[in-house]
Amino acid sequence: MELTLASVALLLLVAAVVAMLARRLHLPYTVGLVLAGLALALFPRFSEITLTRDLIFTLFLPPLVFEAALYLRWHDLKRDFVLILSLATLGVLLTATVTALGMVYLAHWAWPMATLLGALIAATDPVTVIAMFKEAAVRGRLRLLVEAESLFNDGTTAVLFGLVMGVIEGQTGNPLLALQQLLTTVGLGVLCGALVGGGILLLAGRTEDHLVEITLTAVAAYGSFLLAERFAGSGVLASLTAGLLIGNLGALGSISARGRDAVESFWEFTAFLVNSLIFILIGMREAHQDLLHTLGPIALASLLVLVGRAASVYPLAALFSPTPLRIKPAHQHVLFWGGMRGTLALALALSLPTTVAGRDLVTTVAFGVVAFSIFGQGMTIIPLMRRLGCLPHPHAHHPPTAG
Repeated sequence: MELTLASVALLLLVAAVVAMLARRLHLPYTVGLVLAGLALALFPRFSEITLTRDLIFTLFLPPLVFEAALYLRWHDLKRDFVLILSLATLGVLLTATVTALGMVYLAHWAWPMATLLGALIAATDPVTVIAMFKEAAVRGRLRLLVEAESLFNDGTTAVLFGLVMGVIEGQTGNPLLALQQLLTTVGLGVLCGALVGGGILLLAGRTEDHLVEITLTAVAAYGSFLLAERFAGSGVLASLTAGLLIGNLGALGSISARGRDAVESFWEFTAFLVNSLIFILIGMREAHQDLLHTLGPIALASLLVLVGRAASVYPLAALFSPTPLRIKPAHQHVLFWGGMRGTLALALALSLPTTVAGRDLVTTVAFGVVAFSIFGQGMTIIPLMRRLGCLPHPHAHHPPTAG
């Protein structure tokens, strides 16, 4: 059953109530939403609503990626760009490799199944991470590192997953062809994002109507994504590029002063709206996964993902320790434990063709890892950050300035 206007209205009412309760109970909002989704799945009206790949990719991901990129400032980003890019590329490859090898040699999975799981589960999820950091009022370099890495490695993972699928289906067995496909996917994604973002900025400079300016940014978020996907580019990288362009160049005068306030308010509301629907739907989908009968593979995969994350964060941090890009030990621990899995992993798992051997098992294990990530890491990341001194006292009202 697809989402109807009535069901969306009910889900948003639930989200609003959960937001109020979560604040009173000091419970992470995203965790509360997933719990609400699990409860809603018990009712016949909601039990048939399904979370599909198209719903995540086409409706939810573009605005969330765009909104997050909108607030990344290039003068801050360029300082840590090499570090972020290393985490988002080498880090993703290390996590995918550790997960795949572990599932082959410890769970005795076939190589194609293990490689697919490693590829789709490798990225840290910007939706989950950014929602948590906004809620905790995290500021400064730590937030930049975590959010920027999660945004960039979404693009890396989507591209890596496409390459793995191509190899399994016999389309890109040649390493040179695979490299060509990789460069094409990334290049087209960035190019489409730059073209759409630049075009929107030119149009926005011709009006001071804040409603038109809001509309143009919405066109940029979805238009860049759809254009890139149409030409086999990375839609995630396209929305990311468009968001970076508009967020940084729009402030130079293409968007009016009144328009900037209106655009920021619109996207803040949009992010809340989409986040609410995503996490409730994840909870409803989790309720229908046969997680109990696959606890062994799920536990192993969750452990392997954590080991892979540690193998990417700590060695890469050590590599940069003699340089000005050094990451404080406390921030390394947050990067490790805050590397949560979520929306993109589910979208990629749901996009697996029914002809792929072991598809149901790969999908169920992916959902299990995401469930562990949301509940296990989601419930503990804020207390960990407070213990490490990365957050103020829970009753403090002033955001920290992490260095």
